Amino acid sequence: MLNYIIKRLTMMIPILFGISFIAFLLINLAPSDPAEVALRLNEIMPTPDAIESMRQELGLNKPFFERYFIWLYDVLHLDFGRSFIHRDRLVWDEMIRSLIPTLVLAMSSFAFTLIISLILGVLCAIFANSAFDHIVRIIIFLGTAMPSYWLGLLFIWLFANYLDLLPTNGYGSLQNLILPTLTLSFVYISTYIRFIRNNMLENMHNYSVFYARCRGLKEKTIIVKHVLVNSLHTTITALGMTIPQLIAGSFVVEYIFSWPGLGRLCIAAIMNRDYPVIQAYILIMAILFVVCNFIVDVIHQWLDPRLRDNGGAI
Repeated sequence: MLNYIIKRLTMMIPILFGISFIAFLLINLAPSDPAEVALRLNEIMPTPDAIESMRQELGLNKPFFERYFIWLYDVLHLDFGRSFIHRDRLVWDEMIRSLIPTLVLAMSSFAFTLIISLILGVLCAIFANSAFDHIVRIIIFLGTAMPSYWLGLLFIWLFANYLDLLPTNGYGSLQNLILPTLTLSFVYISTYIRFIRNNMLENMHNYSVFYARCRGLKEKTIIVKHVLVNSLHTTITALGMTIPQLIAGSFVVEYIFSWPGLGRLCIAAIMNRDYPVIQAYILIMAILFVVCNFIVDVIHQWLDPRLRDNGGAI
């Protein structure tokens, strides 16, 4: 197990190196001159002298690879430069300030998704083809078909405008968190209920379950130990990758509910061509995906002895 972790950590180094290079390259391929953009965002007339002065300040006169390694060195020291919009603010401070609300929203959505998916997925498998199962499957179909922005607007109309129970926007209280959490987690709940239900139904026909019943084990023990546990491998992989998706994919929900998170910051940065913020966002999201993928693989190794015995491959 320790060898596997060391091997995976070693493999992550060139991947992260490649991600940093792509994040730097993408911004450098942008058609606009960053120096001119920075001047215009600060309402300074972009004269040739002013552009040249800003290029020197941003280090744009240096060769590409020299700029890349300087930027990479600074990033390793958590220095992403300064925002073009607010020259007195560091990008890292802006990212951390926005990351906390995004993490709050992502973790609440993840917990809600996990609890509801497990409960409804198991019940749908146990009572397969019953009226309850059919109703839940209809809700799953609707949840998968509806985009988040449309669902968010429906929730605002129902819970805020019609029933007057919850606020439409804001941050800082539990009431502000409920509608964004429901909107963000609804699509994932639909997906995981289907995962759990289908995997459990498949495992219910295994010989191990048949022999467990022949041995006289309690039905509750069979469902939990022999069916549910063996059905969670695919779901754990998908759930692990859901965390970065919740963080990176929350920008629509954050924008609808005026949630002051990373997604809203990124949209504002794209609209204003604030390149340092966009660059930092791309890099941090990519690193999150790589790290979460690593954690999921380690959990898989720990849960499945077949993977440990075969060095990671069944």
